[in-house]
Amino acid sequence: MVKAISFFKRKSGMSVEGFQEYWRTAHAELVVKMPGIRRYVQSHTQPAGYRKGEPLYDGIAEIWFDDTQAMRALVGTREYAAIQADELQFIDRATMGLIVTEDHVIKDGAVPRNGVKNIEFINHRPGMTIEAFQKYWRDVHGPLAALIPVVRRYVQSHTRRAIYESGRTPPYDGVALTWFDDTQAMRLSAATPEYARVRADEANFIRPGSPFIIAREHAIFPG
Repeated sequence: MVKAISFFKRKSGMSVEGFQEYWRTAHAELVVKMPGIRRYVQSHTQPAGYRKGEPLYDGIAEIWFDDTQAMRALVGTREYAAIQADELQFIDRATMGLIVTEDHVIKDGAVPRNGVKNIEFINHRPGMTIEAFQKYWRDVHGPLAALIPVVRRYVQSHTRRAIYESGRTPPYDGVALTWFDDTQAMRLSAATPEYARVRADEANFIRPGSPFIIAREHAIFPG
């Protein structure tokens, strides 16, 4: 199974509340009609993320398909055309980015009800191959992060290697997804020795200053 992750800002002049409501209702109704969709999750940036200005993204969408062939089959369908046309109603299309990924579940816990989700956008350290980066992230760094006691669930979404083999450069090499009971639990995690070891290890495989969003997850399909 593959997952398309898209990230974007709202249309200029639109309120955060209006953006989130439209995305979760009117637009979601169009997305779930796409043939071949297996799962659809929206992650809405938390209100606290706007206290110091505009966050990097207002929303992150994750859509699962059986394979990339199922994704390519959408091109030219009326369902996909309707989605693209509707994006103009609430998304600044110039800010949109997309990566196609494969998930690696590192800590297989349940998503906490009313919890928060930390979404971190990762790029590999210069001079490191993608193969070495993915292996280190999954097999060395992943188990370290899984030891942080307040992390309920941890998934790594690795950008598929096919994009590199085609000669293209994706905006991100992957996305780290971690779930917590609440923002207080996130703050507590930063004081643990396990968290300190995770942060110290990041210099071994990723570029510094990875951007992140703290979000509320909405599982749209299946409901």
